[in-house]
Amino acid sequence: MSIDISQFHDVFFEESFEGLDAMESGLLNLDIGAADVEAINTIFRAAHSIKGGAGTFGFMAVSEFTHVMETLLDEMRNGERDVTPDLTNLLLEAVDVLREMLTAVQQKTETDDERIADVRQKLESMLDAGSESVAGGDASVADVTTNKTEEKEATPKGWKIDFRPHQHLLQTGNDPVRMFRELESLGELSTTVDESKLPPFSDLEPEDSYLTWQLIIKGDIPKDDVVEIFEWVDDDCDLVIEPLMEAAEEEIVADQAQPEPVVEVPSEPVKEQTSSDSAAKPAAAAPAAASIRVGTDKVDSLINLVGELVITQSMLSQIGDNFTEEMLPQLIDGLAQLERNTREMQEGIMRIRMLPISFAFNRFPRLVHDMSDKMGKKVNLKLSGEQTELDKTVMEKIGDPLVHLVRNSLDHGLEMPDVRAAAGKNETGTIHLNAYHQGGNIVIEIKDDGAGLNEDKIYKKAVERGLINGSEILSPEKIHELIFLPGFSTADVVSDISGRGVGMDVVRKNINSLGGSVEVASKQGEGSSFIIRLPLTLAIMDGQTIRVADENYIVPLISIIESLEVKASDIKQVSGRGELYPLRDEYVPIIRLYDVFGVEPDTTDVEEGLLVVVEGEGQKIGLFVDDLLGQQQVVIKSLETNYRKVLGISGATILGDGTVALILDVPGLMTLYRDPSAAIPPQINDERAA
Repeated sequence: MSIDISQFHDVFFEESFEGLDAMESGLLNLDIGAADVEAINTIFRAAHSIKGGAGTFGFMAVSEFTHVMETLLDEMRNGERDVTPDLTNLLLEAVDVLREMLTAVQQKTETDDERIADVRQKLESMLDAGSESVAGGDASVADVTTNKTEEKEATPKGWKIDFRPHQHLLQTGNDPVRMFRELESLGELSTTVDESKLPPFSDLEPEDSYLTWQLIIKGDIPKDDVVEIFEWVDDDCDLVIEPLMEAAEEEIVADQAQPEPVVEVPSEPVKEQTSSDSAAKPAAAAPAAASIRVGTDKVDSLINLVGELVITQSMLSQIGDNFTEEMLPQLIDGLAQLERNTREMQEGIMRIRMLPISFAFNRFPRLVHDMSDKMGKKVNLKLSGEQTELDKTVMEKIGDPLVHLVRNSLDHGLEMPDVRAAAGKNETGTIHLNAYHQGGNIVIEIKDDGAGLNEDKIYKKAVERGLINGSEILSPEKIHELIFLPGFSTADVVSDISGRGVGMDVVRKNINSLGGSVEVASKQGEGSSFIIRLPLTLAIMDGQTIRVADENYIVPLISIIESLEVKASDIKQVSGRGELYPLRDEYVPIIRLYDVFGVEPDTTDVEEGLLVVVEGEGQKIGLFVDDLLGQQQVVIKSLETNYRKVLGISGATILGDGTVALILDVPGLMTLYRDPSAAIPPQINDERAA
């Protein structure tokens, strides 16, 4: 029966992309000079696994390209090549090409053959240059380690191979029989198998390897061809290859203890080593974006909760079958227990979707490395809070806004080394990414110690572009908020990094769409800080239930600043701006929700209702409501999926009494305030009811 190996492709791609991430991270952390053997081994093993898997699944272009990379890495780990900036940058470029090749294979699209050939040529040129420089040294080593009999024989008559697979070799997907068939295609092959370690049939594990082989391959065969057949299993076996001379042709079974010079096969052909590599086996790769790695503790916790739920259900079922008035206290206790179990299960299930934010942070070392080289800046990237957990869906959507903010700090924030030195700063600037939990949210901070926001320049640019009136007097905080206006940019030169006026407004829009917020703090000469607040999950949120007429609505708790009672005398009428309420040192515009939703309120008198002050897009507004009903966690249902997109509404939820409540979208309400003609039509409630 044949096996369709395509079913394993997804796992291969997931593990390969994780391996590329490990290679990239390792290369970025290499110090210039003599290579750190352990660090190089980590990079080498990742490349080796990708090459082996690609070859197994028939992706030969990927395998052959990785083979050239692996040769360079092997020279580095053997101490034959030092780490240089040029070498590191070339290997990073090769990692990019390899990622593009794997993506193309996965998505069944065309590869950029010209780019692949160009980078491969660079790798081979660097290999050739290195080989010329160490050729003399290699010859002297060979003279010391080569047996005198081998010196007299110019060409061996074949090869004697001692092949001892490790017990787990079959579990890696490698098959010795396939290797022997490849050997047989090279010349005359004879084999002797050692069955001494084969256990009794009752103790036999079908996935374990117990046999060892001694192989004799005769013919005029380059050793490189023999080595290449075994190179994908060199970490999974003990392998000795010796030249077969005429005098030894009849020695089919070699003496295992004979102290003959041996050659241990590295992952590359052409290299002879007198000392073995003690590199550890690579750890099992983690699933990437297509799956979630879940700790067994989380699964065990869910199993226990299911058990508790079954017990509670059984108890309530018995009470229901024989219910009497005297059993009312038991029923109340059972329902309380059911509520507790349900809440714990909800939290447990949500934890399964939580991933450490390091999955989002991992892209930035490479980004900072490449951009700082391109711009001629010296940058130290500091990461903290990488283990802070965030919902997988939020993680996937926050990546692009974070990239833009980091690029902004690099381009606009950090100064050139000479400018920093003249200002008495360290020539190397610092960008700090930090993540931590705060209440029911996650906070991500992007800080830099650069020049800070130039408030005068921002103000003048905003006036030039007509974004604000030149007569307006703004506080520093309000000036900082101008960078989030559409079309705003202070860049004097348009480049591929910044300067087209598209960016910060999109960043805020994307973050707001996740139910989060972004704010900026800056001090000239000392640096800037962007602070992002996000909900831990997009499926459940903490909300405040409000009532307008006979309808209940949910306001995201993260948006609420405060709720208060107001006096009619405090309300100011402003032509073209509507009603404003003086809240400490600023005026807050008022939106009467009964007008927005076209319902009949209990009262239109502000003194008889409540004002809920909310914040979105850096601006505060007051929502006039009839009453506050309490806070609760709500499960968000998409309104756009089930109905259509409605300005001012982000979704809906089902309350405990079975009724539907709309969830307010604060940025959308801001848009309604600025453009009342975009108000939701009064018939929306009739449509929703239908």
